[in-house]
Amino acid sequence: MHKEVQFKNRDKFVELGIIISAIRKSKGMTQRELAERAFISRSHLSNIEAPNIISSFALETLFNIADALEISAGDLLNIKLPSPQYINEDSEFDNDKY
Repeated sequence: MHKEVQFKNRDKFVELGIIISAIRKSKGMTQRELAERAFISRSHLSNIEAPNIISSFALETLFNIADALEISAGDLLNIKLPSPQYINEDSEFDNDKY
């Protein structure tokens, strides 16, 4: 059962989902592969990564996703997306830069 995300945290969940998606893609993983390694369903991962769907998820899920991506949960939470003015639409998110 998911709790409703408070308005003040919506952007944080969206940003985290985008970061998870970018790191997953940079590692050449499909949603199915990451979901299996994180012990969640592919549809749940899809909801986490989707910028237009805001759903909270358990801390255990965050830890499992971080482990599957081979990054600490703390680092995953501390990565910041670059300002939109600095993003080239053709470029991939570079985890080493941010």
